[in-house]
Amino acid sequence: MALTKEQEQIYRKTLEETKKQLEEIDAQMEKELQKIREKLAELQLTKKNLRQVYEATAKLLGIESELEEEEEESPEISKK
Repeated sequence: MALTKEQEQIYRKTLEETKKQLEEIDAQMEKELQKIREKLAELQLTKKNLRQVYEATAKLLGIESELEEEEEESPEISKK
């Protein structure tokens, strides 16, 4: 069944509009991901600084740090 010119125009317009909406959603998702990456980087820095304070304090007290056995590196933040 062939489409009439009017039907084809309606479908083409729908196609264009949905593509535009998908592109807008992709852009919004990327903005949100960037905010998350920034927040994770901030949290990782805070964690690193607190760990240094903890380990230095433990050393001054002459006790073994309980954190030494934990993995020192935080998971990588994927950057796009």
